[in-house]
Amino acid sequence: MSATSPAMLTTARPARPPSAASNALVFGWRAVLKFRHVPEQLFDLVMTPIMFTLLFTFVFGGALAGSPDDYLQFFLPGILVQTVVFNSVYSGMGLSTDLSKGLFDRFRSLPIWQLSPFAGLMVGDVLRHLIAGLIILGIGLILGFRPEAGVSGVVFSFLLLFAIGFGTGWIFIVLGLLIRTPVTVMTIGFTVIFPLVFASNIMVQPETMPGWLQAFVVNNPVSHMTTALRGLMAGTATGGEVLLALVAPVLLTVLLSPVTLWLYRRS
Repeated sequence: MSATSPAMLTTARPARPPSAASNALVFGWRAVLKFRHVPEQLFDLVMTPIMFTLLFTFVFGGALAGSPDDYLQFFLPGILVQTVVFNSVYSGMGLSTDLSKGLFDRFRSLPIWQLSPFAGLMVGDVLRHLIAGLIILGIGLILGFRPEAGVSGVVFSFLLLFAIGFGTGWIFIVLGLLIRTPVTVMTIGFTVIFPLVFASNIMVQPETMPGWLQAFVVNNPVSHMTTALRGLMAGTATGGEVLLALVAPVLLTVLLSPVTLWLYRRS
C-alpha cells in the first residue's frame, strides 16, 4: 500500500468559518422549525387577531364610527400594529425557555457570531408578524377593507410593521435574559404593553378622551406607529409621520442590543 504523498497533505485548505449571516440564517431556520414542533403557537397566532378584528368591528364599530364598514377602515391598520407588538412577547418567552433548558450554554461554547441566536429569534418574529398580518389583512379584505394606496401601500405598511416588531422585540429579549420563567416574561410583558396599546389611537381618536389622557395618547409611540400605518394604507402618509413612527423602534434597537449582548456575556 502506497503512503500518502506529502504534497497531497499540504494542498488541503482549512475550512472557512461560517459568516455572521450564515449563523443567523441557521438559527432563523431553527426558529421556523419551532412552529412544527410547537403548533399551539400557530393557534394563538391565528385566533387572537381574528377574534380582535371581528369583535371590535361588529360589536363596537357601529357605536364608534356609525357603521362597521367605516370603523373597519379606521381600525384595521391599528389592529395590525397591536398584533405585532403583542407577538413580540414570544421572543422573550422563547429565549427564557431556551435558557431554562441550558441550550444557550451550548450555544455560547460554539465558534459562532455571538448575536446569531438572537438574530434567529428575530427571524421567527418576522415570520409570526407576516403570518398574523396576512391573516388580518385577508379578513379585512373579505369584510370590506380597502387600502386606497393599493399593493404598494400594503407592502410599505408591512415593512414598517417588521421594523416595529424588530424594535419592540428587544424589550422582551432583555426580559428573557433577566427572567428565567416564560410565564413571568409574558405576564410582565403584557403588563407593560397593555397600557401603551389601549391608551393609544388604535381603537378610537384621542379627541373623545379626557384632556389628561389625550396628552398621553398623542405622545404615545404606539399612536405614532398607528398614524403612519393608516397613512401608508391610505396613501396619505408623510415622511415626518413615518420617521416619527420609526423613532421608538430605532431607539430600542440602539439602546437594548448592546444591553442584550452584555447580559448574554455576563450570564
